[in-house]
Amino acid sequence: METDVNYLLHRQQMSLINAQATTSPEGRAAYEGLARGYIDQVEAYRRRNEQQERLIIPAH
Repeated sequence: METDVNYLLHRQQMSLINAQATTSPEGRAAYEGLARGYIDQVEAYRRRNEQQERLIIPAH
């Protein structure tokens, strides 16, 4: 299944906006945790792609 990086980045941004808007310290921590989780998923996707690119041997 292909990862939709744009979706993950959008969700990360929305989580940060919600973290900034909430008045509750617990809510802020929860939204910030969600934002970190989305970025972790993006970084994992990028690492997988980098590994796959190294495995591809260019044809000459």
